[in-house]
Amino acid sequence: MKLEPLSKTITAVRTDEIVIRSAQDALDLIASARYGTECQALILPKEALDEDFFRLPTGLAGDVLQKFVNYQTRLAVVGDFSRYTSKNLLDFLGESNRGRSVCFVPTEAEALAWLSK
Repeated sequence: MKLEPLSKTITAVRTDEIVIRSAQDALDLIASARYGTECQALILPKEALDEDFFRLPTGLAGDVLQKFVNYQTRLAVVGDFSRYTSKNLLDFLGESNRGRSVCFVPTEAEALAWLSK
């Protein structure tokens, strides 16, 4: 995993591996990104999240996103979410996108634009 600063406050996570399998992993990522920087937002590829994140009954999504909210670190997850058909998950993604802390978008450019607001 590599952390790439895209601006003074936004950092992109570059990885082909699953980085977040638990709430503690999210906390570790936040700490790594914020250590010694002014990072206030992360861009994370969808593939860096364990697939359980997208199964809402596991509770992983809520636990992980709560860490980002608690530590005041905005998150943009980038990827193709079209394969997910669960109404509850799609509602969750849509509701997240209407908020100010977390969004799920298809491109890094959209993530940057959202995080720059």
